[in-house]
Amino acid sequence: MFSVIRLYLIALMVTTVQAWAAEIIVIDYIKVAKPTRPLLSNLDPIPDDLGIQGAAVAIDDNNTTGKFMGLTYELNVIELDPEQLSTISPTLQSNGLLIADAVAKDLLQLADADKNQTVFNVSAKDSVLRDTNCRANVLHTIPSTQMETDALFQFLKQRKWDELALVYGNFEDDLAYREALHRSAKKYRLDIDEERAWIFDADLRRTAGAELPVFTQQLDEYDVLLVADVAGDFDRYIHFNTWLPRPLAGTEGLEPKAWADVVEQWGAAQLQSRFEDKASRDMRSEDYAAWLAVRSIGEATLRSKARTASEVRDYLLSSEFTMAGFKGRKLSYRHWNGQMRQPIPLVHAHAVTANAPLPGYLHQRNELDSLGIDEPESKCGAFK
Repeated sequence: MFSVIRLYLIALMVTTVQAWAAEIIVIDYIKVAKPTRPLLSNLDPIPDDLGIQGAAVAIDDNNTTGKFMGLTYELNVIELDPEQLSTISPTLQSNGLLIADAVAKDLLQLADADKNQTVFNVSAKDSVLRDTNCRANVLHTIPSTQMETDALFQFLKQRKWDELALVYGNFEDDLAYREALHRSAKKYRLDIDEERAWIFDADLRRTAGAELPVFTQQLDEYDVLLVADVAGDFDRYIHFNTWLPRPLAGTEGLEPKAWADVVEQWGAAQLQSRFEDKASRDMRSEDYAAWLAVRSIGEATLRSKARTASEVRDYLLSSEFTMAGFKGRKLSYRHWNGQMRQPIPLVHAHAVTANAPLPGYLHQRNELDSLGIDEPESKCGAFK
């Protein structure tokens, strides 16, 4: 009788282990081709696997813990052109858990195709996606442009560098960055006293020393020259070519970023090392955002019984969810617009200068909510 019971228990254990091992959670990574514009320099080419490698590292991290719970995570990468979005359904393998690496309009098309999906935005920084054009089934792991410029203005305010000038490009993303700079200036009661648009097509590789001093000579006295050139077309040539010897900040000089290769504190060097071993390059902001998205799914499915896309989303937006992100603070999602709260490093090419929110910028609920659109000013009604 004892042997029969023992054999039954062994069979039950084997069946249970097999059932656990059979539970596979697939995450679809959808990379939609983005329009590019011709640039003067190609010193910083965009990697073909940008974002994908961050998700791949996170899959490894999920599986390291998941194997003890009988969960296996897989990544299904789908690369396509925007016009192919309407035919994407047959290639999806997940149960509605999507990572979206796409511009705003393509992200919204993907989100609106099925409201039961949970879509993680890992590259579109448009503030409007967290505000008037938000979606209840979209969570954002990439910081908004507004979060980044708020981080920069906290630093400028703390240093009392309050005489500001701005040079900006004339493309759509440059103008959006310029608008975010103005909103942050108003928020922190600073003034951008003067600004000029860079509308020239001169080859600055040869003429920067002649063109830029004359261009910036027309600006009045300032403490810092802000730059809005998202694609990096001309801003790299402004260094040491301004009429006045002043620091740069914005898209060049002191830059607010979700992630950079100089971030090393709070165990970040370990993540950087693992990423470099896998990808043979430095981790960038989009890689980090994709890592956060996949790790969020891993944390939700491991720590709760969430399995469907809506269950995962509900758990991530609840007060129960926080996660470590190698930034020195617990990360969580804002329940009013789906944005992940996170510190913003202010970096230059060789080091981290500061981490926002800076000391002294307090908040009634969470200091991280001092960056970006706060709940009282939010026009996002989708989450209500």
